[in-house]
Amino acid sequence: MESMGILNPSSLSIKDLHWRILWDKDKCTLCGKCTAVCPVRAIEPGVHRKRVLDVPVGLSVKPGNVYGVYHGINQVTDPSRACTGCGMCSYVCPNDAIIPVTNEEIDKLRFHVNQDGEPRRRGGRRNSSESLLDRIKFIRISMLTDPALDAGRHEFELRTLLGRILPPEDMIKAASEHAWIPPVREIYPLIIGGMSFGALSPNMWEGLQLGVAYLNEELGMPVRICTGEGGCPPRLLRSRFIKYVILQIASGYFGWDEILHALPDMKEDPCAIEIKYGQGAKPGDGGLLMWYKVNKLIAAIRGVPEGVSLPSPPTHQTKYSIEESVAKMIQSMYMAWGFRVPVYPKISATTTSLAVLNNLARNPYAAALAIDGEDGGTGAAYNVSMNHMGHPIASNIRDAYLNLVKIGKQNEIPLFAGGGVGKHGSLAANAAALIMLGASGIQTGKYIMQAAGGCVGSETDRCNICNIGLCPKGITSQDPRIYRRLDPEDVAQRVVDVFRSFDSELKKVLAPLGRSTSLPIGMSDAIGIDDRDVAKRLNITYVV
Repeated sequence: MESMGILNPSSLSIKDLHWRILWDKDKCTLCGKCTAVCPVRAIEPGVHRKRVLDVPVGLSVKPGNVYGVYHGINQVTDPSRACTGCGMCSYVCPNDAIIPVTNEEIDKLRFHVNQDGEPRRRGGRRNSSESLLDRIKFIRISMLTDPALDAGRHEFELRTLLGRILPPEDMIKAASEHAWIPPVREIYPLIIGGMSFGALSPNMWEGLQLGVAYLNEELGMPVRICTGEGGCPPRLLRSRFIKYVILQIASGYFGWDEILHALPDMKEDPCAIEIKYGQGAKPGDGGLLMWYKVNKLIAAIRGVPEGVSLPSPPTHQTKYSIEESVAKMIQSMYMAWGFRVPVYPKISATTTSLAVLNNLARNPYAAALAIDGEDGGTGAAYNVSMNHMGHPIASNIRDAYLNLVKIGKQNEIPLFAGGGVGKHGSLAANAAALIMLGASGIQTGKYIMQAAGGCVGSETDRCNICNIGLCPKGITSQDPRIYRRLDPEDVAQRVVDVFRSFDSELKKVLAPLGRSTSLPIGMSDAIGIDDRDVAKRLNITYVV
């Protein structure tokens, strides 16, 4: 037994792993860069013993075996250090001597990663190969203009409103009586969704903020970014750039002690306050920042000890219903900023979304409703949550909009949709489809993170270790040795490029509709789909 080794239930061979390392002995110069850069330590230097056949001249001497020794790379088969396929070894290898490849049998590792009674957590989104939004087509084309020319020739007003929009008669009455009028912000329809300072590295977060500031101040695009739960650096709170930021408060209240202390020193009001009750990737669960990421800086901003996991409760513990939440949370946040800042909730897309919406419709303080669909990305969700819980954003936002139409408030409460927008690269087309289904704006996080940070993760489960602080590109890591790989100025440049290209593509979609003065919110006669059941469900045109 000793000579053969000991086998246990977690013993694996390289054949059982999702990713296998191919290493070329002849090309390798043993520089050690690949082993140094591997975030999960899946490869290590090794000594190899190779049999060489020694054939003597003539037949008088019997052939013998000679064993040679050479140095090279070993792949670790421990499930906790299994290769994630990030490809960083290939990035740094000067001789193209190493590359990860997928095994043809990829169904073994999943049974070995739930050690210590913990099911598997991973970053990214559900492993689905198709998106309903990608199947929606734009079928209405104006014959009075040349669409190809219009997108570049006309001035488009790509703006949306965040805040409670009073009907004209109520607005006139409030103005004449000098009554309170709900604050409204004119913003760009694409919002960078909540990714917290802690979930993202300092360099990544700073790069996003730099890009948003440039878009606003140099290009005149009123882009807004949501902080996610966890607060933000004190210098941002006390700067004029806070007006481009939506501050999120969630059930953990992390970072809000710092925000409240900064209130007297704020030079500008934030764009809005988002109260998070749920997120699309794990409806019913609270957030979680794992202890790997809670370094001294994050602990100081969040007001917690260093090196502890930070779970948020599934619900706001002091609120027992959405009615009480509206009465307490929304109004208290309004009062903190002197009723000058819009306050709205963010919820998971579920069958109870309409109940929340109907409650908000009766409350004059509710500024909007953000709904996050099942394909929303997060850094620390269980596989079972991502793959088996939630509601598609397309049908949920459609139900919400039609419900507002039924009660005559479709132009009063803006709806913001998120969750899987741009999942397969079609960001502008997906956004336009959701707007025509009834959304006033779109929230996207992972698309921006992937594009601006150079993320190497994929929907086929490549990399996707956002949750444990070992992101090979430094996007979601709090280890300075890793996140220093990321240049904030490069991130900012990529953010600007993404929004400029999105702006151009969205205009290409809207130009054939003959719309250049406003977003086609709820303009469902302009879209269709080649599935009769889906068309009936969304109340749009069926096209063959």
